Amino acid sequence: MSGPRGWFSRLKAGLSRSSSNLTERIAEVVVSRRKLDAATLEELEEALIMADLGVDTAAALVKEVGKDRFGREVTDVEIREALAAAVAHMLEPVAEPLPHRARFRPQVVLVCGVNGTGKTTTIGKLAAQHVAAGRKVMLAAGDTFRAAAVEQLAVWGQRVGAEVVHGKEGGDPSSVVFEALKRAQAENVDVLIVDTAGRLHVKQELMEELAKVRRVMKKAEPSAPHETWLVLDATNGQNAIAQATTFKDLVEVSGIVLTKLDGTAKGGVILGICHELQVPVRYIGIGEQVDDLRVFEPRDFIDALYELPGPDKASAEASA
Repeated sequence: MSGPRGWFSRLKAGLSRSSSNLTERIAEVVVSRRKLDAATLEELEEALIMADLGVDTAAALVKEVGKDRFGREVTDVEIREALAAAVAHMLEPVAEPLPHRARFRPQVVLVCGVNGTGKTTTIGKLAAQHVAAGRKVMLAAGDTFRAAAVEQLAVWGQRVGAEVVHGKEGGDPSSVVFEALKRAQAENVDVLIVDTAGRLHVKQELMEELAKVRRVMKKAEPSAPHETWLVLDATNGQNAIAQATTFKDLVEVSGIVLTKLDGTAKGGVILGICHELQVPVRYIGIGEQVDDLRVFEPRDFIDALYELPGPDKASAEASA
């Protein structure tokens, strides 16, 4: 894997569409208005909403920006810096890096998400990173209704050296998960990552299925699952927030994984997720490679999104 400095260059490139979309809108508002009056703040709020930050989030940020600057002439750089500071303050309560917690063996991570969000691929990447860190990993194919999901997980298992536990197609997901957990305990596995179905259009069935999986899991290990992560596709914009709200109602979501940030101009949705749901973003993904999925670092994300002036991290990477 490349180091953290190389990651910032890729993060900045991955967020380029989102960043251009946001900074251009801000510049248009400030250049046309110059003075930060009520009309300018309203246009700025609309610009943030159009960048998929969400209505409530945009309103909160604009209110913060206007506090000490109202009635003054401003530049777009000054506004970007003010927004970045307001975003940093907003993300502070949910910026929680998640180290591997060795006191649980296995540490059980339950992964949820609508089909098509990159859930199974995310599980594979997480498994690869844990294996690279020297941990023994097992994968449970709890999405028994999609043969493609089981096959994809099996390919990842072979690729990274992780055992995959699966059952019959269309079988009971909870029995697969129970078997995987018992085997993980017997085989002294460090991390068990559990895939689940994502059929949101049958909400009641999904709710009952997830509840059963968690209930059966606790028969084998009362403290499990230790984490429940929701995988969201950034290209879905505000619909990703709607999905997150639904899943949060269905299950105790302890973290978000936001994928496909490199393929969208809607990267600002991460701010809406954090602000509206108050659920930590654990990982973000900006590409197909294993190390294109990384722990979410708010400061790097903010610098890349707002194209702030100052020390050039990308240049620093090149000379490091």
